[in-house]
Amino acid sequence: MFVETLSEYVLAVNDFLYQWYMVPMVLLVVGAWLTVRSGFVQFAKFPLAVKRALGGVFSRKDTEAGTITPFQALSTALAATVGNGNIGGVATAILLGGPGAIFWMWVCATAGMATKYAEAVLGVHFRVKRETGEYASGPMYYIQEGVPYKKFAKVLAILFAIFGTATALFGTGNMMQSNTIARTAVEAVRATSGIEISQWIPGAIITVAVGLVLLGGIKRIAKTAEALVPTMIVVYLGASIGYLLWNIADVPGVFAAIFQHAFTPHAAVGGFVGASFRAALANGISRGILSNEAGLGSAPIAHGIADVKHPCQQGTVGVFEVFVDTILVCSLTAFVIIQSGLWTQGIYQDASGDLTAAAMSTTIPFASIIVAFASLLFGFSTLIAWCYYGEKCIEFVFGSGIIKPYKIIFVFLIMWGSVQQVDLVFALGTTFNGFMAFPNLIGLAFLGGTVAKLSKEYFADPEKYE
Repeated sequence: MFVETLSEYVLAVNDFLYQWYMVPMVLLVVGAWLTVRSGFVQFAKFPLAVKRALGGVFSRKDTEAGTITPFQALSTALAATVGNGNIGGVATAILLGGPGAIFWMWVCATAGMATKYAEAVLGVHFRVKRETGEYASGPMYYIQEGVPYKKFAKVLAILFAIFGTATALFGTGNMMQSNTIARTAVEAVRATSGIEISQWIPGAIITVAVGLVLLGGIKRIAKTAEALVPTMIVVYLGASIGYLLWNIADVPGVFAAIFQHAFTPHAAVGGFVGASFRAALANGISRGILSNEAGLGSAPIAHGIADVKHPCQQGTVGVFEVFVDTILVCSLTAFVIIQSGLWTQGIYQDASGDLTAAAMSTTIPFASIIVAFASLLFGFSTLIAWCYYGEKCIEFVFGSGIIKPYKIIFVFLIMWGSVQQVDLVFALGTTFNGFMAFPNLIGLAFLGGTVAKLSKEYFADPEKYE
C-alpha cells in the first residue's frame, strides 16, 4: 500500500516537472544559450572532440596528485551516463511516449552537447583542492565561486548539493540501475532456461560487487570505469549493430515513425495505450536527461578533476560523451525496440530493460544474455560513478565525516531498488533529475560569459595546450 501511494505522489510531481514549460523548456533554452556562447561547439569543434576523446585511450601519462587522466574522467562520466537509461530508459520512453519520444531525445542531446561542454569547462576552471589532497569539482563549486550574487549563489550551490545527494541515493544513479539489472537478468534466465528466479538474487550480487569497489575511492572507481566502459559499449553496440544490419530494410520505416509521431499523437495499437505530443516531448526529454545527464550537473564532478592544461580540453571531451551516449547508443536501442514491434504488446507495457532484451532476441539468438551482460556492466559502472557524485555533493554540505554513513545507505538502497516497481524507480529517477538540474541550469545561464571567454582563449590556438 505504501509503495502504491508513494508511486502516485512521485508520478504526479514528475508529470508537473516535465510539462513543456518546466524542465524541457529551461533545458533547451539554456542549451541554446550555451551553444551560442561556445561558438556552436558541438558542430564546429566536433572533430576536435573526437580526437581529444579517442586520443586519451592511448595516453598513459602520470597525473598530478589528486587528479585523474582525461580518459579516466571521460570513462567515469560515461560510466555514469551510458547506463541502464540507454537500455531501460529508452524502452520506457517509447512505452510512455511512443516512437516520437526518440526525436525529442535527439533534440535534448543536440543542445546537451553544448551544455555538457560548458559543465566540463566550468568544472575544471572552478575546482578546489580538499584537505584530503584530492580535487573536488562540480556545480556546487562553480555556482558558489562564479555566480556574482554571493548569497544567492551559496543557496543555489547548497540546493544543488542536496538534490545531487538525493539523486545519487534514490534516483538515476542507484535504484533505477539495480532494478534494470535485476529485471534483465530475470528475463535472460527465463528466455534461456525457462526458470523463474527472484529479482532478489541478481540484486544481491550487484549490491555486494558495488560495495567492494566503493571501498577504494575515486582512483579505484576511475580505474574500474576505464577498464569497463570500452568493453561494455563495444559488446552492446556490436549486438545492436548486428540487429540493425540484419533488419536494414526496416530502417526507413523506423525513422518515419520517429519523425511522424514527434509532433502528432500515436494512436493506441495492441497493448499500447497511445501517446500524445505532450507525452512524446516529456518522455523524450526526461529520458534524454536520464541517459546523457547534460544539464544535470553530475558529469562535471568527474570531468572537473581531469589533469588537463586548459579547461576547454576537457570540455570537448564532454561533447563526445553526449554523442556516444544518446546519438549512438540510445538510437540503436530505439531501433531494436521499435523495429521488433514488441513495444505494442500488452505483456511489455510495464517493462524496461526486459523489453530491450526480448526485442533483440527476435533476431539474435540468446540476445537476452548479451543485454543482461551489458545491463550488468552499464549498471555496475553507473552505480560506482554515481556513488562518487553523491559523495562529493554531501561532502560539500556536511564535510567528509558524513561519507561513510552515506555509502552504507547507498549500498542498502541498491538492494531495495532492485525489487521495486518499474514505474516507481524510473519516476523517482527523472523527478530527482529535474530537481537537481534546475539550480545547475540557473548557474550555467549566469556563467555563459565565462564559457565564452575560456572558449575564445582556447580555440585561438588549441595546439598550444597539447
